[in-house]
Amino acid sequence: MNTDAFDAPLTLDSDAVLLLIDVQQGFEDQDYWGPRDNPQAEQRIAELIAAWQATGRPIVTVQHASAAGPLAKGTPGYELKDFVAEVTPELHVTKTVNSAFYGTPDLHAWLQERGARQLVVTGIITNVCNETTARMAGNLGYDAIFPTDAMHSFDMTGPDGTTVPAADLARATATTLHAMRFAKVVTTEKVLEAAKA
Repeated sequence: MNTDAFDAPLTLDSDAVLLLIDVQQGFEDQDYWGPRDNPQAEQRIAELIAAWQATGRPIVTVQHASAAGPLAKGTPGYELKDFVAEVTPELHVTKTVNSAFYGTPDLHAWLQERGARQLVVTGIITNVCNETTARMAGNLGYDAIFPTDAMHSFDMTGPDGTTVPAADLARATATTLHAMRFAKVVTTEKVLEAAKA
């Protein structure tokens, strides 16, 4: 397996797209979702937003519309968190499934029209919508970048009844994406350094 591109220093295209996936108020409902990891996720996302705005790179916001529950459209939980709601994105995608590539408008078509090849995936939930989007991005030929500290997960219970901590789920996602070369798994600091270069 050729790993050269993944082991090289991170560089960012001038049109690298920042994806802000499902940064919505409904994820504050701890009674529904349970414990989370990475309390600094929102701060890291905000730092990336500031860097993208400062360099004029495109931002895409993604919003999940559930039929019921904390993210149901028309409820307060559906709304984006304030610091993301303040962003004026180049594109806003609404979806009802895990991947940002299955939403409206069509993210893949928009990226192809722009000729964009790099995606920086951030948001909520690390091992669900973020991982699914990154896997699809890799399959579609994009250079997916996955700053794991600019996202978070929740504890989840498996089919055997064992609850797996959010941090372990996030680590498994990072390991799979890296080992199978779906995405470049990095830190926010590394992305910020590349954005300033």
